[in-house]
Amino acid sequence: MYKQALDLINAGFVILDKELKIIHWNRWLSLYSGIKPELIVDHSVFDFFPNLKTPQFLRNCNTVLTFGTVIFLSQKLHSYLFPFKPTCFIDSSFEYMQQSCTIGPLRGEDFSIRYIYIIVQDVTEIVAYEKKLKTMNIMDSLTGIYNRRFFDFSLKEEFEKHKRYSKPLTLIMFDVDCFKDVNDKYGHRCGDYILKSVATISASIIRGVDVLARYGGDEFCCLLPETNIESGLIVAERLRKAIFDYEAIFTSFSVRVTVSLGISELRNELISPEKLFNNADEALYEAKSTGRNKVIARG
Repeated sequence: MYKQALDLINAGFVILDKELKIIHWNRWLSLYSGIKPELIVDHSVFDFFPNLKTPQFLRNCNTVLTFGTVIFLSQKLHSYLFPFKPTCFIDSSFEYMQQSCTIGPLRGEDFSIRYIYIIVQDVTEIVAYEKKLKTMNIMDSLTGIYNRRFFDFSLKEEFEKHKRYSKPLTLIMFDVDCFKDVNDKYGHRCGDYILKSVATISASIIRGVDVLARYGGDEFCCLLPETNIESGLIVAERLRKAIFDYEAIFTSFSVRVTVSLGISELRNELISPEKLFNNADEALYEAKSTGRNKVIARG
């Protein structure tokens, strides 16, 4: 009777004996593993899932058998126990179903612990939704790079690191020269295409540890951790030249743009991240007011 009840629940339910041999494998587990109960029952769980043979899993099982403890395994710490294919199609980046699991004791009539149960819940859809919300919160929807919110957070974080470890930090600010003219002449869809192209080109030049963000409109910021201004100037010039050399083809139009860049290094006398930002912003203004398509350093 209990087996029929366990087959009705919308979660995995496996029962193991003290030797971790499978006693019951419910319908849910059979469905998502592709392994029928008659093939897996009376076999060690490690025969079919060798990935479980870890010190942590063995320690958890021993704790349950010895003390009768109920152990909860959060997806955020463990991702999964059983490597099943994901059933959620919202996010295809998960190789395996994301699972929250519970391991607990089953007692006999004399109240002694005779078995272990493991409940497996599929939380892939919830995790995918949380991941999507997090991405929306820090990414710019148009260009696919970081947004202003994430940049402001990163600037403060890198400033604190500089105060603790005195590692260099350089900030590049740049925007598209005469961007309003592009929108007026070719339309806003073309302008959006240009912004996405500038973001893609810039992302291909910087390092993985650097933080590239669209600060607003046609203005971009790039944080270069552990980089002095001399090295930052090399990066800035690469950005300027790559965008200068790029020919954007939008529908039947060929469009070329340039960018002006301001760069500043965090010095000990700068008492706040805002000072670093203001220095780079002033350098950018100077680059634009003295001819555009150039790099100006300050600080």
